[in-house]
Amino acid sequence: MEFSLGQLEDAACPHCDGLGMRVFEDDHGRRHAEPCVCRREARGRRVIAQARIPRRYEHCTLDSYEHSFGGANRSLGRAYEAARKFVAGFPLETDGTGLLLTGSIGVGKTHLAVGILQALIAERGATGIFYDYRELLKEVQNSYSPSVAATELEVLKPVFEAEVLVLDEIGASKPTEWVWDTVAHILNSRYNDRLTTILTTNYANLAPAGSGADTPLTAARSAMREETLGDRIGERMRSRLQEMCVVVEMQGEDFRQKVKRASFV
Repeated sequence: MEFSLGQLEDAACPHCDGLGMRVFEDDHGRRHAEPCVCRREARGRRVIAQARIPRRYEHCTLDSYEHSFGGANRSLGRAYEAARKFVAGFPLETDGTGLLLTGSIGVGKTHLAVGILQALIAERGATGIFYDYRELLKEVQNSYSPSVAATELEVLKPVFEAEVLVLDEIGASKPTEWVWDTVAHILNSRYNDRLTTILTTNYANLAPAGSGADTPLTAARSAMREETLGDRIGERMRSRLQEMCVVVEMQGEDFRQKVKRASFV
């Protein structure tokens, strides 16, 4: 007789003998049944497998997020606590509100975002999906080609409908009118449906240049300064994110350079 991998996993469970349900007696001797922990864990593994988390980030959990190494900026610890509080409050307390994780390269924004997604799936029974901002825009652009079977709506449908969407590195693509319109379409759709969106960005959560009173001096300063999130996605959408998300600022040195440099084993 042959068994599937799933059957073997269930058979190995010491709590339910592979039934997926645990039978127990209450204080009055009445017998009850409830889903076994192995069933919940198997469901979590399936949902995580469907979440499109890249292999590079599969290990990223809240437990593995390092925020207390030597010289770590205190903002990393605050970000971790905010992440834990967010997971604990989902979905009733969060009520569709998401998170915008901001900070420079290498402070752990993607790790934290993926860790939150994995925790929401494992601990809160949520479903979700991960997208890299640039790759998502490329998929949408590719759908315009006659040789591609998928339509724009088919590409964006899972993005519109996901209970939790992680959109990594928003603002990373060169800003154009088409990019701004596409971002607006995604964010407005999720905002109107009160769906949870978790975003990361390397750009400061500030308005674009020229949004205030322009003088020759301010114009010169604006030309010299670094681009902001408002520059990259437009002030209208940056403003919308302030309604959709709690902003979590993360500061510090590039963790990959300071602690986790690549090396040959």
